[in-house]
Amino acid sequence: MSVEIVKWSVSERPSVVTKFLERPAFSSEAEDVAREVLAEIKKNGNHAIEKYIKKFEKIKLTADEFAVKRHELTAARSMISDVRRSAIYEAHKRVVAFSKTSLRKDWSMSCPRGGTMGEQFVPLKRVGVYVPGGAAPLVSTALMTITLAKVAGVSEIVVCTPCTEGENLNQAMLHALEVAGATEVYKVGGIQAIGLMAYGTSTVKKVDKIVGPGGTFVTAAKRAVYGDVALDLVAGPSEIAILADDTAEPSYVAADLLSQAEHGTGWEKALLVTSSKRLADAVQKELDEQVTTLSKRKLIEKVMKTGILIVVVNTLDEGMDLCNEFAPEHFEVMVREPKSWLKKVKNAGAVFVGQWTPESVGDFVAGPSHVLPTGGAARMFSGLTVEDFRRRTSFVAFTRADLKEVVPIIDAFGEMEGLDAHARSARIRFEKK
Repeated sequence: MSVEIVKWSVSERPSVVTKFLERPAFSSEAEDVAREVLAEIKKNGNHAIEKYIKKFEKIKLTADEFAVKRHELTAARSMISDVRRSAIYEAHKRVVAFSKTSLRKDWSMSCPRGGTMGEQFVPLKRVGVYVPGGAAPLVSTALMTITLAKVAGVSEIVVCTPCTEGENLNQAMLHALEVAGATEVYKVGGIQAIGLMAYGTSTVKKVDKIVGPGGTFVTAAKRAVYGDVALDLVAGPSEIAILADDTAEPSYVAADLLSQAEHGTGWEKALLVTSSKRLADAVQKELDEQVTTLSKRKLIEKVMKTGILIVVVNTLDEGMDLCNEFAPEHFEVMVREPKSWLKKVKNAGAVFVGQWTPESVGDFVAGPSHVLPTGGAARMFSGLTVEDFRRRTSFVAFTRADLKEVVPIIDAFGEMEGLDAHARSARIRFEKK
């Protein structure tokens, strides 16, 4: 099952590359299903959620069983190995450090006549976090989302994640939820989780904003509830692009491509763009060999049919143009002097520079959140940050002299826009009574 290798240039654009680039950010089929399910949840609350948990997740939970009890979270610490516990603590520490460093500070500046203006940042009160768990418990996602909300100062952090062990959650997941700072946890996944958080029920209060990645149906559901709640970004099935030259190690490149193909939705995308035909051939061979050693071989082979592509370009500059057009969620640069290429990256969720920075460090431990835009949305969205959990409010405090100076300007705009009440609200302060 060899992955296809194609030649591409600015003047020659084979249809297979064009089709690969045009992957949809949303599935119309998923959106139809999401709208139907969400409408019923909005109308029938817990009853509808029970129904769809049984239908989609194949388990039976009643409304009073949705919530994870606090003692279940605290007990999980002693039920996982020292190695797993240590990994969770270390990753959490690094995410906290990055988030605290990136927090924007309140600021102000002087107005021309003695006043002040600036911005202040206030945490959201109640946020919903979706943590995927369909194919596997994504423990790292708990850390890469909830931790940011906690650092931002959110007081109510509601988490929804599907059961992975019968009617229970994975113990490592429970411990990560506790460490990261979740205040409420519900054993609900998929579209029904988005509905629960967006609309609330008789037992669960609605949230102000929903964040977190998910598969095609979760992404469609998030889009459908926009307006009822605020959202973070389009974070669907995983994808990666790698720009490489003849200095790249084929086995590293192949391993990194496969790392994103194993998530299991079947919608994943992995693109290698290289100026070296020798590297392309070697990576093709490595992919065939490495996939046979992986535990999720069948899922990955499904993706390899249409979701992995190797493209040979004439120059690395052309290759960078192609990668920017693809606008990948994850972008690895494995070339000579890789840092010198960083400024040429225009569209990517996150960039991994050099051969010692595999994408997996971003997924698990580096510090920046791994919740990133997919489906080409990196052209217009950024990845999740601590600021997604705060609101920015501007403030203006004019003096009398500041206002007097700008009254003529306000008068002019009021006249241009036919808004005489606007103009009067400033002018009246200087009229003699």
